[in-house]
Amino acid sequence: MREKDAARAQEPARRRIYRYLHRAQEFCGKGDLAQALCLSMPTVYQHVNELMGEGLIAYSGERQSTGGRSAQGLAIVPDARLTVGIFITEDELRLAIADLRLNQLCYKRVPFRPELAFGAALAAELERFLDESRVERSRLLGVGVAIPGILSPDARQLLFAPTLRMRDVPLDGLYRAIPYPLHLGNDANCGGRAECFIREHQHDLAYLTLEEGVGGAIFIGDSLYTGLAQRSGEFGHMCVEPGGLLCSCGRHGCLEAYCTVRRIRAAGYDVEDFFQRAAAHDPRCETLLGDILRHLAVGINNIHAALDCDVILGGYLSDYLEPWLPLLRQYLADGSFFGSSADYLQLSTLRSHSSVLGAACHFIQKFIDEI
Repeated sequence: MREKDAARAQEPARRRIYRYLHRAQEFCGKGDLAQALCLSMPTVYQHVNELMGEGLIAYSGERQSTGGRSAQGLAIVPDARLTVGIFITEDELRLAIADLRLNQLCYKRVPFRPELAFGAALAAELERFLDESRVERSRLLGVGVAIPGILSPDARQLLFAPTLRMRDVPLDGLYRAIPYPLHLGNDANCGGRAECFIREHQHDLAYLTLEEGVGGAIFIGDSLYTGLAQRSGEFGHMCVEPGGLLCSCGRHGCLEAYCTVRRIRAAGYDVEDFFQRAAAHDPRCETLLGDILRHLAVGINNIHAALDCDVILGGYLSDYLEPWLPLLRQYLADGSFFGSSADYLQLSTLRSHSSVLGAACHFIQKFIDEI
């Protein structure tokens, strides 16, 4: 992180000012900027005036004066630019519009057949969503698409997506169909990126997403660790039960076979109803949930033993896990080599919206890095 901080100290003053205001949690005036960034007041005035002229920052109130003129605060204008995130799941699209702080402004879920998703059909849903949300296209930075699968290094081909039942699918049609800057990413990588952005992490984390499948991502500081072939973090396909349940990948005993939306639905339950029944001590639901949590604990313990970092749980199932977090942590402590309290396990800040907002986050980060 020291290397990244040193590199940012060499950035143009305009970028440093905008980045500082983007992160600022307290009152910040021109004098505060000059002092914090070691810039001269004329330099601060010049770039603040430019950024205000472009509608990217604005005055945000005054600091109470102890004598003389009151200092005027500055803040970014979050909706000066917008981004779109799309998450392709087994049976639907999730679409979100986010501002420059990754605040979700609009959200929609659309039933969808994934085999139609890589071209004109997805583009049509996107345009419909933008029209319904009354988005000015001139403010749109780009569209990020999160896909639950392994992409080629250039993101032009979907190599393998077990839950979508797809392998070696070219994605050129999607690039041609969407008339905006486009970024494709793995859904778990996107979800982890959103968590890092929201939390402004300065340390390492492993992100685990629980959807129709199970995905993962590893972040060193706030940088994604991709591995040699960009396949790191495939936690869903670690074996947690040798010879166990059949996984969507064709093997037996994977974490993904035990801890997913798909397993709950295969047992005949709607997800929300399942958790309500478990909370009401329905014996069948309690038994199934206990099995899900125990296998999840095995997987999380493996991740923590290998990486020794915070583990963040996101994805659709994380919307329902908060009441069960103490039990899950107990299973983790019981099965841990270190005998820890499992405080390293946390639920995602964005829960089921992590991947879709993480897809949108790509263009926000790019905007900040290039302003």
